[in-house]
Amino acid sequence: MTIKAILFDLDDTLLWDERSIKESFRVTCEEAAKHASVLPNELEAAVRQEARALYETYETFPYTKSIGINPFEALWGNFLKGEDENLKKLRDLAPTYRTEAWTRGLRVCGVENHELGQRLGEMFAAERRMRPIIYEETFKVLQQLKEKYMLLLLTNGCPDLQQEKLDGAPELASYFDQIIISGNHGQGKPAETIFWRAVEALGIEPSEGVMVGDKLTTDILGSNRIGMKNMWINRHGVTRTDEIIPTYEINHLSQIQQLIDSEQL
Repeated sequence: MTIKAILFDLDDTLLWDERSIKESFRVTCEEAAKHASVLPNELEAAVRQEARALYETYETFPYTKSIGINPFEALWGNFLKGEDENLKKLRDLAPTYRTEAWTRGLRVCGVENHELGQRLGEMFAAERRMRPIIYEETFKVLQQLKEKYMLLLLTNGCPDLQQEKLDGAPELASYFDQIIISGNHGQGKPAETIFWRAVEALGIEPSEGVMVGDKLTTDILGSNRIGMKNMWINRHGVTRTDEIIPTYEINHLSQIQQLIDSEQL
């Protein structure tokens, strides 16, 4: 059947979120080393570990897991929008979480300094906001595809946080006919419901769409569940098991059109 639409994930598919987070950690940890006897790499590892552990203790964790808000997004998100009670709780937790994650990270490195932890928490959030990094091929590929297909952005996460990422790259949203953010619907990828919502929004059958994303456990698993073909973008050469099998594996967005043109879809 003819392909009519392409669905895209956002983070680490179109936006290089992993790099944005990594650079923000680097700058913040280097600043910490100016005020305390810590090694930046060791502090980053400690904060990442402590942030994950702390994040999982909150009663909001099942909800954040279901809609796809990871611990490092919570280190800079404010959760200012959304009516779900869990988002309201996250709004109140966020400042304390940032401070506590960095304070605990410092403690692991032998430094007890709550005030510094608070400053670093706020600095990290500010640094991340200054780094909306986009893959170099993103706009070119979207421009080419938009001429032939409907495009839909299907992203997990908190509504205002994902919107903030889009606002950091203001041209990006204009390429999409529809944008669906999991936090607006109470459930995220890989739930079948959000994929069906995307299909209905486009007015297509699953066989007429292709999902493109970097996560096997969300983008690929969810689209597999509704019978939609997909492309797993594996930029870093990760070795996968056969537990979740993508229709195709690519390492660059430019390969999307090549696969369609080769009549493999």
